[in-house]
Amino acid sequence: MNKLPKLPIGIQTFDEIRKEGYLYVDKTKYLVDLIDSGKTCFLSRPRRFGKSLTVSTFDALFSGKKELFEGLYAREFFDRPEYKVHPVIHLDMSNLTTNMGVDELRVSISGQLRENARRLKVDIEAGAPGDAFFNLISRTAEKYSFKAVLLIDEYDKPILDCLHDIRELDAARNVLKDFYTRIKSADKYLRFIFMTGISKFSKMGVFSALNNLNDISMDARYATMLGYTEKELLFNFDGYIDEMAAACGESRESLVAQIRDYYDGFSFDGENKLYNPFSTLNFFEKKKFLNYWFESATPSSLVEYVRRHDLEVESFRGLEVAEDFTSVTEIERATPESFLFQSGYLTVRGRHGKNLILDYPNNEVLSSVAALFLYGKFEIPDIKAAANNLEAALGEGQAEDLIKTYNSLLASLPYDIYEREEQKYTRAQERRKDVPVPYAESFYHALLFALLWSSQVNTTAENHSYRGRSDIEAEKNGHRYVVELKVAEGKEAAEKAADEAILQIRKKGYADKYASLTATCATPSTTLIGLAVDRTRRRVGGYRIEKL
Repeated sequence: MNKLPKLPIGIQTFDEIRKEGYLYVDKTKYLVDLIDSGKTCFLSRPRRFGKSLTVSTFDALFSGKKELFEGLYAREFFDRPEYKVHPVIHLDMSNLTTNMGVDELRVSISGQLRENARRLKVDIEAGAPGDAFFNLISRTAEKYSFKAVLLIDEYDKPILDCLHDIRELDAARNVLKDFYTRIKSADKYLRFIFMTGISKFSKMGVFSALNNLNDISMDARYATMLGYTEKELLFNFDGYIDEMAAACGESRESLVAQIRDYYDGFSFDGENKLYNPFSTLNFFEKKKFLNYWFESATPSSLVEYVRRHDLEVESFRGLEVAEDFTSVTEIERATPESFLFQSGYLTVRGRHGKNLILDYPNNEVLSSVAALFLYGKFEIPDIKAAANNLEAALGEGQAEDLIKTYNSLLASLPYDIYEREEQKYTRAQERRKDVPVPYAESFYHALLFALLWSSQVNTTAENHSYRGRSDIEAEKNGHRYVVELKVAEGKEAAEKAADEAILQIRKKGYADKYASLTATCATPSTTLIGLAVDRTRRRVGGYRIEKL
């Protein structure tokens, strides 16, 4: 049996991957195409999605490291008559110090410039980072008699680190704007520019200064430049898939379907789907379905962002937005969907005319975001443990555990959360005057959805039947649940509402479509749940559980 190639966990340097024999998925065609098609390119992608490796590969390509490209598409690039080695200026802005104020940011930028100058054997004068930057570019080109290549990785990292502090944000933005605008004045000294980041904000100075910048972030031609397509997964990880399927005692097709549900689904054009490279590599290394990318790539600023904007996890599923929804001048003005998309928590699910349809990319992100939204908003302790227990219970058809866990969640919420919902209801009633306003069920629905999603249970809302729409339908390991949720005043009313809910499920035929599946399934289980929350006690006041 052939030995499987080593997996490059945490390795972002092209030289090391190729010299040490790590697995490499060939993406070099995209790099050659970009070099052929323009001079200045920008690519936005989430953290840990391969941006740094791409920048490192550009570095090797322009530095003349032909031996590293044997067997890859870009090998022929070195045989072109016009090919020349160019000096490369490589800045990694993710390594800058940002937590000690703007003066330390300037010192940190200057440090990177000096390191490039030492490597290139170029003298630059001390001074403001912008002046030193221009000197580095111009003197490098003059020393080598060839235009320089400029590679900037994570250009916006210092800004994203300051989201929680508006004064620090403004100060950092001014420093970076002065720094990045020097690129335009140094244009005659530059052969090629490639920049990466998570976001695109013109107030940073980059996009206003470089009016010829080619933003390829949502360009269909480069949609699969980072991440793995399913074809690439099946080809490059073939041995790993077979090895793991055999170890788990299941078919190759079944294993691939599970990997797809967990880690596929990222899309930047609404057509091509991608597996998260960080999660995929870690999955094959550790041989477990875990939330690798989310746990490693989620900054504390996201938790603060969720709290500040009072976000609901279900409000972003199937959200329709304009195609330019990420185009804002300042990060403070970015909509939640723009922030979440550019950070990698939302993806393009499809198109509707000129608009885009957003959604969560896969189970890894959906379950983690749901847990984060619950914890971030309500500071609920041990939500992960509760979610794991619920996943196991529903996977075995134990519907009672859903009621117990949901009740525990309601009991964990702070008093002021309920007070805020009561105030919304009161204001709505005052606006309607003499017309009775039913107490909104959306709050309790949102909590139940988030709980199920955080448990990695396949959950959908308002599914159409031939007589109406069910509130919630969920599935785990072939066990299906059809849930109707109501809100009532008092224990007696809640008991009655639960009866009405289970009757509604049967009368409206919400579960009828599962009848034939239940009759033939190896582990038949379709459970109907009528659930009523007692608004006065803020607990489940009544419930009914029946089998189809």
